[in-house]
Amino acid sequence: MTDALKNLLYRMADDALILAHRHSEWTGLGPLLEEDIAFSSIAQDKLGHAQALYTILHGLGEPEPDTAAFMRNAEQFTCCHFVELPNGEYDFSLVRHYLYDAAEMIRYRALAESTYQPLAALARKVTGELKYHLYHAQTWFVQLSAKGSEESAARMQSALNEAWPYALGMFEPAAGDAELSAQGVYPGEEAIKAAWLDAVMETLAQAKLVVPSQAEPVYGGRKGYHTDYLQPLLDEMTEVFRIDPAAEW
Repeated sequence: MTDALKNLLYRMADDALILAHRHSEWTGLGPLLEEDIAFSSIAQDKLGHAQALYTILHGLGEPEPDTAAFMRNAEQFTCCHFVELPNGEYDFSLVRHYLYDAAEMIRYRALAESTYQPLAALARKVTGELKYHLYHAQTWFVQLSAKGSEESAARMQSALNEAWPYALGMFEPAAGDAELSAQGVYPGEEAIKAAWLDAVMETLAQAKLVVPSQAEPVYGGRKGYHTDYLQPLLDEMTEVFRIDPAAEW
């Protein structure tokens, strides 16, 4: 079970780390000052989530958190393509923010009942922060789609159309899921996806948005096959650490 558990932890940690970096790129560039602050705060939380997951991995024999985060190249990461994509306009970042955090809330709520106690304890702590993340994302998601202008609604629908196949890729099947489910550690991606679809469809109805038909999930990231955007992001993110990994700050 250890290999399957490590794979799950790396998937979650890598997703959180890369999306934290993308969110941080909105600092000073958001459409409102409050959004600069919100995205920066959420980015900081997600960095904390990633660090906590890498710390659990370190206890299972993996490298220290900073090494795991800053000393791997793109092909060694297991994040989904969804978190790698550039921020684009605010509408795309907001759609990604909502769809990702809706999935994370469901994932961590399930993990709060995990038989693997280090992960269950983390999940119970993280869900408190995710409530804020999801509330922020869902409020603006509905506001700009159903309560904004004709232009804002059209832009949100276009962003959803672009994001949806990548969002489905968050639930790329993993070989060890059946083993984790049998041990009561994690219910598996199909179960999380089903619950996510139920929650998201309810919000989409409120937002008056429509899921693109016949969208195929974009897979590959969990197996180390990434977009061309990931390695440049890692080069930027790890530049200072790689100058002197032994430095103390």
